[in-house]
Amino acid sequence: MLKIESTHINNLGPLRKAFLCPLFVLFGVYIALAQEIPDDFKEKAARLVELMPKTYLSLDTELKEEKQDTTLLRYFANLARENSYLEGEAYALDQIGTKYRNISQFKKAADLHERALELSERANNTELKVLSLNMLGVVYRRTDAIKTALDYNQQALEIAEQVENPSHHIKRSINVSLNSIGNLYQTLEQYDLAIMQFKRALKLEEELGNKLGLAINHQNIGDCLEQKGDLEGALENYRKSLAYNEEIGSDYGRVICKNSLAKVYLKQDMPYAALVLLEPLHKESKEIGDFFITSSIFINTGWAYTKVNEFDKAKTFIEEGLEMAQNHNMPSNVVLGYQKLSDLQRKRGNFEEAYTYFKKASESEKEISSATNLRYMNDVIVRYEAEKKNNQISVLAKENEIVRLRLKKNQTTLLVSALIVGLVASILYILYRQYQNKNEKRVLSLEQNMLRSQMNPHFLFNSLNSIKLYIINNEQKNAVHYLNKFSKLVRKILEASSQREITLAEELETVELYMNIENIRFSNEIDFKITVDENLCPSNIKIPSLALQPFLENSLWHGLSPKEGKKMIHLNVKRKNQNHVSIEIEDNGVGRGAAEANKENRVLKRKSVGIRITKERLANFSKDYQNKFDVDIVDLFNTDGSPKGTRVILDIPTI
Repeated sequence: MLKIESTHINNLGPLRKAFLCPLFVLFGVYIALAQEIPDDFKEKAARLVELMPKTYLSLDTELKEEKQDTTLLRYFANLARENSYLEGEAYALDQIGTKYRNISQFKKAADLHERALELSERANNTELKVLSLNMLGVVYRRTDAIKTALDYNQQALEIAEQVENPSHHIKRSINVSLNSIGNLYQTLEQYDLAIMQFKRALKLEEELGNKLGLAINHQNIGDCLEQKGDLEGALENYRKSLAYNEEIGSDYGRVICKNSLAKVYLKQDMPYAALVLLEPLHKESKEIGDFFITSSIFINTGWAYTKVNEFDKAKTFIEEGLEMAQNHNMPSNVVLGYQKLSDLQRKRGNFEEAYTYFKKASESEKEISSATNLRYMNDVIVRYEAEKKNNQISVLAKENEIVRLRLKKNQTTLLVSALIVGLVASILYILYRQYQNKNEKRVLSLEQNMLRSQMNPHFLFNSLNSIKLYIINNEQKNAVHYLNKFSKLVRKILEASSQREITLAEELETVELYMNIENIRFSNEIDFKITVDENLCPSNIKIPSLALQPFLENSLWHGLSPKEGKKMIHLNVKRKNQNHVSIEIEDNGVGRGAAEANKENRVLKRKSVGIRITKERLANFSKDYQNKFDVDIVDLFNTDGSPKGTRVILDIPTI
C-alpha cells in the first residue's frame, strides 16, 4: 500500500489535551449548516439521538449512506454532543477524521480521533475505543511517527483480543491492527516480518468475507515483494488487489493499484504499458484529493516519458509531482522526484544538473533514514526493558514454585512418617520415594528454565549496548548495519528460547549471526570460520538451543580481546564415532592462564556463569540419550612452550 511519510506531527505526543476542547470552532457553523440539512436526515438524526444505540454496527447501518458527507456528520456530531450521546458523537468524529486523513490533513484527523477516543473511554465502549486507537495508529503511521503509531495499534490489538465473543466489528478491528503493525515493519524495511502480519490479516479477512480488507492486504504484500525485488510476485498481488477493488467499486483503491502496477512495469522496462495505466489517473487522483498518491502518479508518469525519450513532458510531470510532495511535506516522494530528475538530466547529457539532483535525493533520503532508525531504536530499547522485567518476574514465580514444592514435600514426609507402621511402612516408603523423584524432576526442570530466562536478557544487553554506542558516536551507517543484523539475531533468539532443543543447522546459523555482530565490534579483524564434515547432516542433529554462544563469547572476551595482531576462531563439526558428534571451537587467543591473570587485574570482576549453565543444560539434555555428553577445554602451546590459544571440544550424543 502507498504510505505517506512525513514528520510534521511527530512531536505532538498524546493529543488528549485541553486544546481539543474548542470543538466549538469545528461546529461553529452549525446554525448556517442546519438550514442546508435535508429534513429526512434531521429526522433520522433525532431518532438516533433519542434511541442512543451503543454498538458500532447499529450506528454504521443507520448512517451508512451519509457517512461520506462530512456536513451531515458534523450536524449529527453536534446534535449528539448537545444531548450527551457519547457513542454517536465519537462515531461521527472518527468518520470525519478518516476523511481528513485521506486528503492528507493529518493534524485535523489526529485531533478528531483523539476527541473520539476520549468520548469512547467516557462511554466505556470497547468497540469505539478500539476504532479510535486504530485510526490514530493509521494517522501517525502515515506521518512516519513509528513509535506513537505502534503504541496505538498494539493497544487496540490488546483490547480487541481480550473481548470474549467478539462482534464482527471487533474482528475487523483486529485485522486493522495487524495490517497497521505490518505497515510499520514495512516502513522499517523488515519486509518478511511485514508479509507475515499481512498474511495473518489476509486469512482473517477471508473468514470475514471482507473484500476491502483482502484488497488492502494483497496491495501491501505486493509492495513488500516489489521492494524485495520479486516483481512477478508483486504483480500477482497487485492484480488481485485491483480485482477486489473493481468488485467493490473503490475508486481510491483502483488508483493505488494501477499506480503500483505501472511502477512495476517501469522497473520491467515497459514504459508504454505504464503510460496506458498512468495517464487516466491524473484527473482521477486529483478528484480523490490524496496528494501523496497524486504526487507519486505524476512522478511515475515523468519517469515513463523519460524512458521513451520525451524529455520535456517528463520534466513537466516530475516537477509537478515534486512540487506537490514538497508543499505537503512528503519526504519519500521528494526523494523519488529528485531521483527521477537526476535520471532525466543524465539521459539528456546534463551531467552537472544530474549530479545536483542526485545529491539532493541522497540528502533527503539520509534525513528520512536517520529519523526512522532513531525512533525504531528507542522502540526496541523500551521493549527490551519490558521483556527484561517480564523475565525477572518469571524467575521469581519459578523460585516461589520451587519453595512451594519443597514445603509440600516436607509436609508429605511428616504425614507419611506418622502413618508408617509394620509392613505398611515399606509400601508407603516405596510410594513416597516415587512421589519424591517426580517432584525432584519437576524442580530440576524449573531450575533449568530459570537459568535460561536469566541468560537471554544478558545476551541481548551486550548487543544493545553496542548499538547505543554507535548512535551516541553518530555512526549512523554502522548503527543501521548493526541494527539489521541485530533484528535478525533477536528473532532467532526469541524462537530458540522457547524450545528446549533445536537442530545443529539452526544453532550454527545463530552463532554465525552472533559472530558477525561481535566482529563488527572488533572492527572485522577476527577470522571466523565454520567447517562441517561432509558426511554429517546438521539438520538431523539435535542440540540444546543457544549452547555454543557462551563458549564463543568466552573466546572473544577472554582470549582474543587482550590479544594483539591476527585473531581467529574456527568452529569445526565432525563425526567422532557412531554415538557422538564432536564440535570444536578453537581460537588463537592469549590462553587461559593469561586470561585469568587479566581477569584478576581488573578492578571490577564479574563471575561468569554462562559456561556452567550450558554444562548443566547439556547434562540434562543427554539424559534423553543412551550416551553422555562431554566438554573438554584444551590449552594450546607453541613449540617453545608459549600459549597459542584454546580449544573447546563438545561431544554431543546422537543416540
